[in-house]
Amino acid sequence: MSGLVYFAVSMSLDGYIAPDSPDELMGKQWMELQHWVFSTEFFRSNLKLGSGGETGPDDDIARATFERTGTSVMGKRMFDAGEQMWPEEAPFHTPVYVVTHERRDPWQRPGGTEFHFVNDGIEGALELARAAAGERDVRISGGGDTILQYLNAGLIDEFTVSLAPVLFGAGVRLFEGVDASRIALEQREVVPTKRATHLTYAVRQR
Repeated sequence: MSGLVYFAVSMSLDGYIAPDSPDELMGKQWMELQHWVFSTEFFRSNLKLGSGGETGPDDDIARATFERTGTSVMGKRMFDAGEQMWPEEAPFHTPVYVVTHERRDPWQRPGGTEFHFVNDGIEGALELARAAAGERDVRISGGGDTILQYLNAGLIDEFTVSLAPVLFGAGVRLFEGVDASRIALEQREVVPTKRATHLTYAVRQR
């Protein structure tokens, strides 16, 4: 039996987790949104960018998120963007299940990441991810629509939002279309740092 099903995302103060277009990823606002993690020692180490980076609470959170994750699940939109941006040794180092209508053989990358393409919806992908995760947790990596589907289906146990001091004005909202009548939250932890405020909630059904 695997552990929890969770997601962890960075969010702007006005509620956005990504720009509208994948072409805007790595733009100025996106870099500001992710600055808290990009600046950490763990991020540099995981992507083999060399020594350096900051230690402290942000680094601890980034490292703990990686270490608790036995498998990841993502949507096709996130995979398509990441396929162009990730280094050859993708940063997951675990199996990743991509929810898609596309039929495609597994794609293995150096360093232990292997992408599997699942054609029978979010439940099918989660069942495979749970089996592969063992006793570790399953992370719903994104994008926003995939997270929302899992949240509305009652399949999320916990989530962390890292609230960054940046405004987007437009883009992909994390909770756009959430079924608030079915979901209750219990605050678990608040970790303020100089770069973000990390908010963790347990998810309960109303």
